[in-house]
Amino acid sequence: MFADSSVQFVPVAGSGGFSKVVLLADDGARADVYLHGGQVTSWVSAGDTTDRLFLSSRAQFKTGGAIRGGVPVSFPQFAGQGSLPSHGFARVSVWDLVRAGRLQSGAAQATLRLTHSPATFALWTHAFAVELTVTVVGRQLDIDLVVRNTGSTTFEFTGALHTYLRVADIGSVAIRGLRNAHYRDKVLGKDDLVEWATELKIDRPIDRIYFVAPDEIEIREPGRTTISHATGFPDTVVWNPGERGGAALDDLEPGGYIRMVCIEAAVARTAAIVSPNGTWSGAQRLIASSEK
Repeated sequence: MFADSSVQFVPVAGSGGFSKVVLLADDGARADVYLHGGQVTSWVSAGDTTDRLFLSSRAQFKTGGAIRGGVPVSFPQFAGQGSLPSHGFARVSVWDLVRAGRLQSGAAQATLRLTHSPATFALWTHAFAVELTVTVVGRQLDIDLVVRNTGSTTFEFTGALHTYLRVADIGSVAIRGLRNAHYRDKVLGKDDLVEWATELKIDRPIDRIYFVAPDEIEIREPGRTTISHATGFPDTVVWNPGERGGAALDDLEPGGYIRMVCIEAAVARTAAIVSPNGTWSGAQRLIASSEK
């Protein structure tokens, strides 16, 4: 429940003229959420002076295009795992703002919705409603995703919260929590490998899908730690394009790969099945930890 009907957040003009909602909690924590893509592009936790999310300085805010950085929503297809455009259509669609305001707890929250349309039916012949709720307060950011089947036939989907975390130097990052998890290495083209490292270091291009991954993962770097806690999403994706891969992306600035790592809460290995009138839900909580 919102604390005060007067404390409501309305869309304002953002980059490229796209509308965004700026969420500001009582304690100063804030997040920017674009209606284009239903995409969080910025998160500054209470007490932080820098953004915890990476947004490319060359991000292209254009109709029909994806925004490089923040938390793109991949739906109803993860990556190229199907006949749809890569990562589906949700990240390039304009979402509706359902509500945005400050809660009684002092947190700031916005809910956006994407529903089927003639444009989505041209790509994917299913009726649906997807709701994304973003909540920011203190040292954490919560992103909740609910998928509803509003049609008369069962559908399947894959997808992810394609979260880009900002880091100072990818070479100094250590990812903890993935030891003993099985994974698919898309760079090497190998499946069912096992992660033996207690701390995963990234010194080359990486694109891995960890199956039935631990709920909580720590992204450690000198001076700060960010924790990713996922529920409902069975898989975790770790991605960094490396130097050559980054240079091939026209919407990533030179050397941008050094300052980012994607830790994605995903439904990638096995599609989620949603029956008529049924729902699926998943969430990712990001915590700006005091651990260093």
